[in-house]
Amino acid sequence: MARFDGKTALVTGASRGIGLAIAQRLVDDGARVVITARGQDTLDAAVAELGSQALGVAGKADDPTHRADVFATIAREFGGLDFLVNNAGVNPAYGPALSVGDDAVRKILEVNVLGTLAWSRDAVAAGLSTAIVNIASIAGVTAAPGIAVYGVSKAAVIGLTTQLAFELAPDIRVNAVAPAVIKTNFARALYEGREPEVAAGYPLGRLGEPVDVAGPVAFLLSEDAAWVTGQTLVIDGGGSLSPVL
Repeated sequence: MARFDGKTALVTGASRGIGLAIAQRLVDDGARVVITARGQDTLDAAVAELGSQALGVAGKADDPTHRADVFATIAREFGGLDFLVNNAGVNPAYGPALSVGDDAVRKILEVNVLGTLAWSRDAVAAGLSTAIVNIASIAGVTAAPGIAVYGVSKAAVIGLTTQLAFELAPDIRVNAVAPAVIKTNFARALYEGREPEVAAGYPLGRLGEPVDVAGPVAFLLSEDAAWVTGQTLVIDGGGSLSPVL
């Protein structure tokens, strides 16, 4: 048996990139997966790629009606939910924190922080049984030049992970992962046109790929991590190992 046979997972923001890689890994390990994204066409393509174990529900991550539709679909099709992966996130503004307009700040915080809280709250109310993994970022662990407010939002996600882990124990485990630069469309502005230079900053000598995040997420959802909660796993190719000298 695959380790997630008979289990159902919800992965938000999963039509491509890290979210799709996570969904694929969970399907490969036997799970039934519900994925969400804003665009119906890209979502349909992702479901086709994942196969018969996957369903898609299109909508905006910060829309309460969309969340209700997702959990109604899960109840109707699968009867319950074992895992939640909070992957949906936005970053509509680049630059120093003091230069980002209020509207952009609100949008980032609404989707990345309030959205993560709302999906978690609704999942628990819908009977989530086992584990949550939040997708944070290395930008939430240290200063993040160019993506300052995004980094602040991901620092909040890390704090939220700690709090929810405490509140939901012992029944539900809550952990996070904090990836560095992963080769996705979402992060393209951080490496496009200078990938060798950016990759040189990582001791492992390359940028991350979505599958590099999918494996650790699957571990944190699995029974192999049955005594792990409230933790944030940094996935950075060794980038945080730089000497202070």
